[in-house]
Amino acid sequence: MFKRILVPVDGSKGAEAALDMALQLQSATGGKAELLILTVFRHHGQLEASFSMVRASEPNNIDDALRDHAKEIAESGKAHAKKSGAKKVRAFVKNGPPARSIVAFAREHEVDLIVLGSRGLGSIEGYLLGSVSHKVTGLAECPVLVV
Repeated sequence: MFKRILVPVDGSKGAEAALDMALQLQSATGGKAELLILTVFRHHGQLEASFSMVRASEPNNIDDALRDHAKEIAESGKAHAKKSGAKKVRAFVKNGPPARSIVAFAREHEVDLIVLGSRGLGSIEGYLLGSVSHKVTGLAECPVLVV
């Protein structure tokens, strides 16, 4: 069946539902499939920072703050998985465009299945350019389950 299942998480309800589905699939493999939890954050440049309602005390550390937040989300997903009985689970954080980063990660780690939520915490860009889940289904080389 599946050896590696990738679950991109962003802290949304959709990502939580995807994680729960991935846990069910892992259980169906007798716990043999490895669960890879991935959180992707985007670079926050100075132009975006100038439009932000939140002002960082150190503007040069905006990416560090985003990375730390992404780590919290990934580790929270991992903790949820372990609490639900998952034994083979790892959490990762990557920086970049979400859909392309998810697909590249899946390729690098030879993932057999990507399970992701249909709606995450995307911005207005998602409505204009297409959702992350839609892009992943079009770019991925492995099966994608959208929950």
